[in-house]
Amino acid sequence: MAEDIEKQAVKLAALAHPARLKIVRQLANENACCVKHLVGTTDLAQSTVSQHLKTLLKADLVFFRTEKQASWYEINREEFAQLSKELDHMFKDCCKGCDS
Repeated sequence: MAEDIEKQAVKLAALAHPARLKIVRQLANENACCVKHLVGTTDLAQSTVSQHLKTLLKADLVFFRTEKQASWYEINREEFAQLSKELDHMFKDCCKGCDS
């Protein structure tokens, strides 16, 4: 249980930045994106985008692969689905007895 909470905290911390949320939303709408494309859609420097992607990678929220000289990233949909379920349970527990 404690290990699950630690993993959940890492994922939530990775998502707790506006630039990373923007990157995640972009990746969610694409099969895969190269860093160059993400730089163009976020108006951030390549090094900044790469640093944010590194954080998302460490949290297992994105996958990475190389093709020739390009680095490609895609969303880890299974991890997002699991996190969604976990948060749904937590919110339901927290909202017991609320009028909604």
